[in-house]
Amino acid sequence: MALLEVRDVIVRFGGVTAVAGVSFAVEERQICGLIGPNGAGKTTLFNVISGIYKPTEGEVRFAGQGTTGLPRHRMAPLGLGRTFQNLALFRSMTVRENVLAGAHAQGAAGFLANALRLPVARREEAAAEDHARSLLSLLDLESVAEVPVAALPFGTQKRVEMARALIGRPKLLLLDEPAGGLNHGEVDGLATLLRDIRRNFELSILLVEHHMNLVMRVSDKVVALDFGKKIADGTPDEVRADPEVIRAYLGAEAEPAHAA
Repeated sequence: MALLEVRDVIVRFGGVTAVAGVSFAVEERQICGLIGPNGAGKTTLFNVISGIYKPTEGEVRFAGQGTTGLPRHRMAPLGLGRTFQNLALFRSMTVRENVLAGAHAQGAAGFLANALRLPVARREEAAAEDHARSLLSLLDLESVAEVPVAALPFGTQKRVEMARALIGRPKLLLLDEPAGGLNHGEVDGLATLLRDIRRNFELSILLVEHHMNLVMRVSDKVVALDFGKKIADGTPDEVRADPEVIRAYLGAEAEPAHAA
């Protein structure tokens, strides 16, 4: 059974069909890239998976459970972590504080236990602190742990948001344009980081990304959309060579394999 199953999802906004019957799956410990030109429906589909939008038709299943229509706040406890194309950080808070904020959804002690500082709440807090320290080390954020995120470069802020998503111990990490705004060296570092995250946390990653080189380097599988429809689904080499993908990106037919 796949970790994530998207089944015949359709999303309509008035008379506009943003996603038109898309199906695909993400397996355990798999990195899957979701690609397509602007307006292909990638972000809309991401928002369906993470509970921001409810599909007009179709369903999403995660770890064998139907999640279609579940409120957004229920997604993190199920094991879904997400970053956003436009950073959603608390800019006046430090890096450490932002990362620890992501642990809130996993807490089981409850408001009263936290307010009274009961032992169960203190144990949860200590565990979160330990996990935050390991994440700050993995993502090379230790030196800026006490710096407000507003004072940091964009690429560093991207890593902070990733750490905040990871502290919830997700089974599936949804990354929305993680390479956006990064320079060439930072993209190379991101490719290494994504592989390290998959290995260290034994999780799956689904990333929406325009940076094709990154997607093809790190993904086990790539799903391509165009005008809301799935046009390809396979290994990076298979999708890269697919005539429909070439047409969507270049606006032309693929050249025959024997052409010079």
